[in-house]
Amino acid sequence: MKTPAHRPPDPSIVRIDGSWRHRDVSANGIRLHVAEALPADADAGELPPLVLLVHGLSGIWWTMRAPMLALAEAGFHAVAVDLRGHGDSDKPPRGYDAWTLASDLTNLVRALGHSSAVIVGQGEGGFYAWTAAYRRPRAVRGLVVVGSPHPLATRRAALRDRHQRRALVPRLVADQVPRLPERRLTRDGAADVEEMLRSRSAPTWPETDDFRETAELLRRAMLIPKVAHLSLESRRWMVRSQLRPDGRDFRRAVSGVLSQPVLGISGAEDRFILPETVRSSSAWARDFSSGLVPGAGHYPVMEAPAETSRLIVDFARRVTPS
Repeated sequence: MKTPAHRPPDPSIVRIDGSWRHRDVSANGIRLHVAEALPADADAGELPPLVLLVHGLSGIWWTMRAPMLALAEAGFHAVAVDLRGHGDSDKPPRGYDAWTLASDLTNLVRALGHSSAVIVGQGEGGFYAWTAAYRRPRAVRGLVVVGSPHPLATRRAALRDRHQRRALVPRLVADQVPRLPERRLTRDGAADVEEMLRSRSAPTWPETDDFRETAELLRRAMLIPKVAHLSLESRRWMVRSQLRPDGRDFRRAVSGVLSQPVLGISGAEDRFILPETVRSSSAWARDFSSGLVPGAGHYPVMEAPAETSRLIVDFARRVTPS
């Protein structure tokens, strides 16, 4: 698949029809595109508890559709968002530091008509979910992080664990140079997106029609104007801030122990973010539990949607007052 250079995809390609509805929501000074699903018997006058689902690198809301539907069936207001710079959300030139992206999430909770939510984050989406729990604790009822350790657990593992360092650091470092990473992401119809999905998942999923459909959509979404550059800006902040005052301030701010319950989910075959790195996040949460999804790699939400959705629904029920 290759999209002609003179006809880049329109952002609206991510508004796929299904048993959900698409909305534009103003939050934190920008417009965020979301897909939402509600229980069939939802009372129009009173929304059920909110669960906010956040995609990871090179993703869009679509990657979180399975738990979104499972949560709605279980009685929750389930919302999957396109992060700023992605999909059909606004793409401002600034605001790709962790604090701003976390503020997008907590402001979105309020804009959706809620005071708090369970936030579910995959990969880098989990990084912002962790940050949101520190930035505005009352807005985060609980966290589910999928292949996404606490920011300080990630940093510690990258420094001390050679296996985690080899998996994580080379691509992060390569993404710091100007322009070349954007070209790598977009050449040959964004084939690099599909290669990342394939190489970081377990062997079974890439042989399925679901993988091919997802890879095609995410490749097209990466070719939407500005997305390749802006999706890299947050990764550049993660690395470049390490030696700057804002990075030191961030590490201090997220060094405390969270009081909110946290569930860390890993694919049993994840070799990109090692399950033991996710489990080490227990040092930063008083109530930390872990779930291991058999036969899945870095993307259990997509590779094993039924089992991963069950873990998320069970957690959301546990932390939501009846």
